[in-house]
Amino acid sequence: MSFDTLKLFRDLGQTRSLSRAAELSGISPSAASQQVQETERNLGIDLLDRSTRPLSLTAAGRLYQELCRDVLRRNEEFHAALGELRSEVEGTVRVASIYSVGLVEMTQLEAEFQKRQPNVRLAVDYLRPEKVYAAVLSDRSDIGLVSYPETTREIQATPWRNEEMVVAMLPSHALAGRPFVGASDLNGLEFIAFDEELPIRREVDRYLKSHGAEVNIVMQFDNIQTIKEAIAIGPGVSIVPARILKAELEIGRLAAVPIEAPGLFRPLGIIQRKKRKLHRAAQAFLDLLQEVPVNAELGVLVEK
Repeated sequence: MSFDTLKLFRDLGQTRSLSRAAELSGISPSAASQQVQETERNLGIDLLDRSTRPLSLTAAGRLYQELCRDVLRRNEEFHAALGELRSEVEGTVRVASIYSVGLVEMTQLEAEFQKRQPNVRLAVDYLRPEKVYAAVLSDRSDIGLVSYPETTREIQATPWRNEEMVVAMLPSHALAGRPFVGASDLNGLEFIAFDEELPIRREVDRYLKSHGAEVNIVMQFDNIQTIKEAIAIGPGVSIVPARILKAELEIGRLAAVPIEAPGLFRPLGIIQRKKRKLHRAAQAFLDLLQEVPVNAELGVLVEK
């Protein structure tokens, strides 16, 4: 049985979608279906419960999925061990990251990593938080970068750094230029929010509620770039990580004011699958990330 077939079923068990698993393997859904049926014929047992939507695995299917994951993991460990016998680190590091880590920041990390490991390629996918976890869990990514990281039964989360949150607005806004802003100053203001299912939205809502502030949510989006654009064209304010405003602050397109002490901070973390040993290239990139102290701001974007 080929590694491609094992990977297909591993992804099928993770996504519960034949079409999505086929897409990840670069084949057609019909070809994927044929591979699964051939595997079932060879084993003499049904692996999928086709009466449910989305698809679910039978008891035998769950056992087979674990076998697929174990074999694929051992194969990666084998190639990682071979790599350790070589004098140079090489290969591809697959990183899944939330959008707000930022293309500029990732470009800087990639440039530094390229200096250290010239034979390694860094492949970064920008995804929603839940998809970052899914990519790491299914071994489509070696490392994930998320906000409000959570350790689970299969995922290990390591603190990376804490990012200061600020109130962002147009330079002409009444709050612009203040030394700081309290939650009460936001009461009743038009507010541009993150989507409700995102961790950062829940934390901002918690902060406002704990201080008795009620804002008027006029728009909500699932990524910071769109929120910045919405602030730039209207009177609304938002609470966002200070680091992502650097370009807009430098050209005077937006303004940012610190939040009154004790402030609000967004934790970022590095996630990886617990049972998976990183290959040398991925470990080298993880080492680079961890050179940054957990509480480092890496450059203050607004003056207090």
